[in-house]
Amino acid sequence: MIILDLMKQPLSGCNVVKIDDALNDVLGLPQNIKQDIIDPKPLTETLPAVVGETQTEDIDTDYAYSRTNFYSLIERGQDAIDGILQLAKEQEHPRTYEVAGQLIKTVSEVTERLADLQEKMQRLKEVPDKGPKSVTNALFVGSTKELQALLKGDHESIESKRETS
Repeated sequence: MIILDLMKQPLSGCNVVKIDDALNDVLGLPQNIKQDIIDPKPLTETLPAVVGETQTEDIDTDYAYSRTNFYSLIERGQDAIDGILQLAKEQEHPRTYEVAGQLIKTVSEVTERLADLQEKMQRLKEVPDKGPKSVTNALFVGSTKELQALLKGDHESIESKRETS
């Protein structure tokens, strides 16, 4: 109670220090910090368009990058498997064998993803070659009577009817 009463009484003649100033002194910060007002709108920077790159170049670049990452992950996983299997043999603890099994499963999943990536890339590159070489579409505009006459070989009667109408 005495402490609370002392805190409520104003200190006369004493040098009252603000808590912020005391913290600044302890932390070694300058007393007067200039605060700039920052515009809350996010800065949007437009990147210049890269000239000369096409969609196929982007696909090839992404494929090469993904493939390199998959190879790196598989190699690191193999090293981790070797280490965890050695540790499991030394400790003979069930948890280390469980971790080793999970790691083997993860590395096999990454290997499957690499095979899927290769298969998708092959399908992507094969698509343009499988299209038809030439397409001929014939379209007849007319009535069924005109079509029958055309099929029978009466070209003249069709043309004369069209000219009169």
